[in-house]
Amino acid sequence: MSTEQTGYRILEPTASASAEASRRAFMSEVLIGLSKKPKSLSSRFLYDAAGSDAFERICDLEEYYLTRCEAEILETHAAGLVERVGGRPINVVDLGAGDGRKTALVLDALLRQGVDVRYVPIDISEPAMKTVVGAMGERFPSLPIGGLVSEYFDGVRWLGEQNDRTNLVLFLGSNIGNFDKAHARAFLQQLWSALSPGDLVLVGFDLKKDIELLLAAYNDREGVTAEFNLNLLDRINRELGGNFDRKSFRHFATYSVFSGAMESYLVSLERQRVFIGALRQSFEFSPWEPIHTEYSYKYLDEDVTDLAYFAGFEVEALYYDRNRWFCDALWKVPGRR
Repeated sequence: MSTEQTGYRILEPTASASAEASRRAFMSEVLIGLSKKPKSLSSRFLYDAAGSDAFERICDLEEYYLTRCEAEILETHAAGLVERVGGRPINVVDLGAGDGRKTALVLDALLRQGVDVRYVPIDISEPAMKTVVGAMGERFPSLPIGGLVSEYFDGVRWLGEQNDRTNLVLFLGSNIGNFDKAHARAFLQQLWSALSPGDLVLVGFDLKKDIELLLAAYNDREGVTAEFNLNLLDRINRELGGNFDRKSFRHFATYSVFSGAMESYLVSLERQRVFIGALRQSFEFSPWEPIHTEYSYKYLDEDVTDLAYFAGFEVEALYYDRNRWFCDALWKVPGRR
């Protein structure tokens, strides 16, 4: 870890962090996704600069209850979380920090109780890392910050080799909901294998609830969620030389009672052909043909517990908002250091 008070480090080898490698990955995903039946595009490509800005606006919408619920949990249960940490020197390891607003609530609580904290955001994107390190450095000027530009698990493993601090890993905001059941299990098991005995993880889960609440949250009146999804077509145009006409597509989000997930689509409104210059290929769309863009799985309490035990964690605590619409689950890697 850098000896500087605030900064970040690029782990080696990190070819996947380069702009050219990221562009190649984007090209590959677009080619494969638009060649399939049904068509799909990975939700991870929603978050370029414009997409991330749209998502921050989504988080402030009246209909989007998730951000408010998790903020309530972190504010209400901060003392309990600090007690579970037990006053040990810790790394607060942030996987996908976003704008850092929820992470700041955790850091505030720990610092108020005098816990020896180092903040370690991990992200594959160096521009995203610069943003979060700068923003959190301004908010917490005396807090040691040492970000890692790397894949999540590579960063966690490297961190565990550097010092004997306990890691508190944050995976907030229901990011786990973007994985289906099999991929969620695999992700959490990989995280468990990268950690050490005694390390903790705090994972956000959006719970199953009134379907009308779910539908409203992903179909907001202002159309910000639609903009968030349609920006993916704009990104293909900007970065890969596509000629998508966003007016020829509409955003559609619905809840599947079979999968237990909100599912988002971009639907072609007419028969059309789209050319993507970087791929030197055209793609045909039929009227009302969808492109799947995102899953957001919802959970029951028993699903949360089952995921923990399957991945090898012990359940330390389950924290809920007043409506029990959201859960932040605190898990521990069994054993002592």
